[in-house]
Amino acid sequence: MESFTALCAAAAAVWYVVLFFRLRRRCRMSPPLPPGPAGLPVVGSLLSLPPELHLHFTELARTYGPVYRIRLGRKLAVVVSSPALAREVLRDNDLAMSSRDVPATGRLSTYGGNDMAYSPVGPTWRMLRRICAQGALSPSSLDAGYGLRRREVRAAVGRLGASAGGEVEVGTQMFVTVLNVITSMLWGDALGAGDGEDRGRVGREFRELMGEMSLLVGSPNVSDLFPALARFDLQGMERKMAQTVVRLDRVFNSVIEQKRKTKTTKKKGEEKDLLDHMLKLEEEGGDGKASFTMAHVKALLTDIFVAGTETTSNTMEWGMAEMLLNPEIVRLAQLELDQVVGKDDVVEESHLPKLRYLGAVVKETLRLHPAAPFLIPHSATETCTIGGYTVPKGSSVFVNAWAIHRDPSVWKDPLKFSPERFLGTGIGLDFTGSNFGYIPFGSGRRMCPGIPLAERMATYTLASFLHSFDWKVPEGTKLELSERFGLSLKKAKPLVAIPTPRLHNPEQYL
Repeated sequence: MESFTALCAAAAAVWYVVLFFRLRRRCRMSPPLPPGPAGLPVVGSLLSLPPELHLHFTELARTYGPVYRIRLGRKLAVVVSSPALAREVLRDNDLAMSSRDVPATGRLSTYGGNDMAYSPVGPTWRMLRRICAQGALSPSSLDAGYGLRRREVRAAVGRLGASAGGEVEVGTQMFVTVLNVITSMLWGDALGAGDGEDRGRVGREFRELMGEMSLLVGSPNVSDLFPALARFDLQGMERKMAQTVVRLDRVFNSVIEQKRKTKTTKKKGEEKDLLDHMLKLEEEGGDGKASFTMAHVKALLTDIFVAGTETTSNTMEWGMAEMLLNPEIVRLAQLELDQVVGKDDVVEESHLPKLRYLGAVVKETLRLHPAAPFLIPHSATETCTIGGYTVPKGSSVFVNAWAIHRDPSVWKDPLKFSPERFLGTGIGLDFTGSNFGYIPFGSGRRMCPGIPLAERMATYTLASFLHSFDWKVPEGTKLELSERFGLSLKKAKPLVAIPTPRLHNPEQYL
């Protein structure tokens, strides 16, 4: 025992000598490293991290300022929490900060990091982004896809009408709706078949699958913080992700096999959906500048599934929860819907530009509940200066959008849900990423490319649900807004509410 104690003491002494010289070298840096907690030897601040990381990082900013460093095992992380510093990271140093720090679970979920979110900026990343932009997210593609969005939203209204007077999980209904739209957009078929109960069950399963992936990617992992220990998977997170990917891969393989079988019935140039185009490009081997393999096909499908379903449905669920806590906001939104749409018609996407108040509700929801509280963490490809401090090459860089959106120096009454703040003229609060006090989709070259689809789906679905039904929480139920942290931010407790038809014509629920 004495020899073991002596060995530990000797190891500690060696560590502190090494630490002394490292700190002395850092003190000579010009400019110096950002301030931050000292942490413990070897593990840094890893042992003090709570599950709700966005709250912890926001609290640290109150102590150390809007830019600080935190040592997480062997990894140095820099966190910024102000609009000015977000601009320095996302615009002024855009290229140097354009890479991603790919977690082990993220590499597994994206078939080796072959997706758009984690690929480094280069020919492959540009090809993947172009596939999405031209094949699914261009204005013409979105306009052409309105029919399938309308079909799925009207089907959701029908399911809710059949459940009128009973309790429904609002988030699940929204997830199923978005998932059906995404699958139709990707490979031309909605999720499953059967009655509303069966579709709800399948939707819950898919939602759990997407939620598990989001949680595993967003949670701290020893394998990422101590690369030498990665092969041991001490937390079992890679094992869990591998099991999750197997389930998703079965879906992809089944759909791809079906596509292969129907290929012979199509003439050249008749590719009708995004998967058709991707399989054609995979057969050709790429676009001449970068290769395109089956791993890229599946990784891009995963990107669209996770980003298109989980984050969008979470946003709509947060929006409904906030409105149910603020009945006056519901009244104003429904008044606008009745004036623009009327009670004898159904909501169409053509109505959306006139629904200014409801659009403000969506923007305010994304302010208080940004889909990704840290966006997707960046990685410095070269040493640069942020906020007058050195950010070394290889550092992880977190932009705390959640904290920026709740900063009292940026927003008046920041914790109050107030859509009216987005109704002023000339305030420049939109989704373009040009105002760094409001960056729910990021900014710069790595900002989310799915903004047009997410905005349409969230606003159109919320409009249809509010126009068709009055909503209330079950008797004796307390509606709360606690959060569950992950790559995307979701309600810790699903929203359960009771819809009551508010339109007179029963055919509007068919």
